[in-house]
Amino acid sequence: MAGVAGPGTGQGAAGGDGDDSLYPIAVLIDELRNEDVQLRLNSIKKLSTIALALGVERTRTELLPFLTDTIYDEDEVLLALAEQLGNFTGLVGGPDFAHCLLDSVRLLAVEACVSIAQLLSADDLEALVMPTLRQAAEDKSWRVRYMVADKFSELQKAVGPKITQNDLIPAFQNLLKDCEAEVRAAAAHKVKELCENLPMEGRETIIMNQILPYIKELVSDTNQHVKSALASVIMGLSTILGKGNTIEHLLPLFLAQLKDECPEVRLNIISNLDCVNEVIGIQQLSQSLLPAIVELAEDAKWRVRLAIVESMPLLAGQLGVEFFDEKLNSLCMAWLVDHVHAIREAATHNLMKLVQKFGKEWAQNTIVPKVLVMANDPNYLHRMTTLFCINALSEACGQEITTKQMLPVVLKMARDQVANVRFNVAKSLQKIGPILDTDALQEEVKPVLQKLGQDEDMDVKYFAQEAISVLALT
Repeated sequence: MAGVAGPGTGQGAAGGDGDDSLYPIAVLIDELRNEDVQLRLNSIKKLSTIALALGVERTRTELLPFLTDTIYDEDEVLLALAEQLGNFTGLVGGPDFAHCLLDSVRLLAVEACVSIAQLLSADDLEALVMPTLRQAAEDKSWRVRYMVADKFSELQKAVGPKITQNDLIPAFQNLLKDCEAEVRAAAAHKVKELCENLPMEGRETIIMNQILPYIKELVSDTNQHVKSALASVIMGLSTILGKGNTIEHLLPLFLAQLKDECPEVRLNIISNLDCVNEVIGIQQLSQSLLPAIVELAEDAKWRVRLAIVESMPLLAGQLGVEFFDEKLNSLCMAWLVDHVHAIREAATHNLMKLVQKFGKEWAQNTIVPKVLVMANDPNYLHRMTTLFCINALSEACGQEITTKQMLPVVLKMARDQVANVRFNVAKSLQKIGPILDTDALQEEVKPVLQKLGQDEDMDVKYFAQEAISVLALT
């Protein structure tokens, strides 16, 4: 590229006086060939300035060929170049010369393809854009293929339904089974958008025959990021494919993902249950997915149980209070007496979130009575769980429920035979004290704490005296 080889050529020479807006072309060339990747990246970002300095004709005839001939580079530099070229249409003379850009860089003008495709006729698209896209979708660099996957929805809209069917669908199939997990994950993220953007006529057939078989493979992918990406969008297919297809073809996939060992996959399925609920109804949903949820909730591995416990508030919100009370309430109560402390602790926190979601009246009628019954449990760990629940629920339930229903049980437990229970009574009274009114504190709480303050157990005595001090009951 002789015309661009020296600093004295064309308007670029003006950069020699220090005006950064006309960056010297000779320096650009040096930096493009520099071993330092960052310098090469910096020069790429100056390309629009160079193109302005050269003018549209010399940009087409000199700068673009120079880039094509010179840059066989790191993927990062090539991606930056492709991004720049996506905004180059005006700098090469407008839409009539847009095709020049597609010949300029080694199969990396995916960004440019998106911009240029919107400007061309169907015939020009097939002749000028599609060869580049086909090559990019099969490029040896996974970053190029990743970019194709990441831009797929935009490409689909730009090229239209005919080319999508003939070219993009086969390319998308290849991306879904790409050897690189990053590419598969990027493509999986686009599954719902691809299906939504297909023409209504023939859409179901295309999805069922050409997309769904590849989705089924991804459900059992070896990479958790791929599975998680798919789980975040797959539920949305139910609204596109309808009730019959959802029940027959999608529900088995949802069930498999709901049982996946990766927590994020399970969470993504639970987070989007409302999509499926709208299509197949709560009855069908409960018959199909609920057994799997119950099975996980009772899994022998406590970490699996924990994942479901932590997902329960979200699940409850998706399914509603009536369904929750009928199908899931008993599970939540059972977790309170789990033999693993982490489960009991999470279950307590879970109840608080449920009360925040469903309200005080629900708590008063549904949760609080069941929690308080545990105060009489023979197992002292379960009696302590009652106190932990009261600690968690008191603020959400408010003063009246705490004073009338919870406080009497806490005070009664101050006479428990187990010291661990008694000092947790002191801690609970300290926790719920700020919610109570002055009369309750002075007339009911203070005498009990004073008695515990004289307890024979040192820990009980310590926590009782601490509560007296914090609540200013001296």
